[in-house]
Amino acid sequence: MKFLLFLIASVTLLPAEQKLVFTPENTKIEWTLTDPLHTVHGVFKLKRGNITFDTGTGAASGEVVVDVKSGESGSGARDSRMHASVLESAKYPEAVFTPDRVEGQLAPQGPSSLRLHGSFQIHGASHEVTMTVAAKASAGQFDTTATLDIPYVAWGMKDPSNFLLKVGKTVQMSIHSTAVPQP
Repeated sequence: MKFLLFLIASVTLLPAEQKLVFTPENTKIEWTLTDPLHTVHGVFKLKRGNITFDTGTGAASGEVVVDVKSGESGSGARDSRMHASVLESAKYPEAVFTPDRVEGQLAPQGPSSLRLHGSFQIHGASHEVTMTVAAKASAGQFDTTATLDIPYVAWGMKDPSNFLLKVGKTVQMSIHSTAVPQP
């Protein structure tokens, strides 16, 4: 009987090491910036991404690369200022998240909550961050949402506020993706 329970448990558990591949077609990167009058929403495109992690040891590696030049909010004038003055996307065309450890377990079916720690390189500097990741496993894939607050002014980017317009000093970023595990 113990052998049968072990066999059933072995079949339903994921291996400790997982590699998830993220593609531009299956990934949406959204950002939100608030000001007293309204909230600005925008998007970026993913260039490429993969994360390998071992929930047994907590080790993680890989990279998620964001195309900074693709950022848009729906306002051409605002986007031009954002790219020229804040992001300086001609000089810094990519933002890269490089994980180094994961906390939590990835369930083979249903929801999971993880914390993914690593460095986020943006605007020519690297910053230590922890992303909160909600994942839902079904049909051989993982629907994931990773969230991260980016204190862009504290990280050396220009504050676009002026005497008429005051914006928040932190951008909320969400990365929604359907990832397929790779052997």
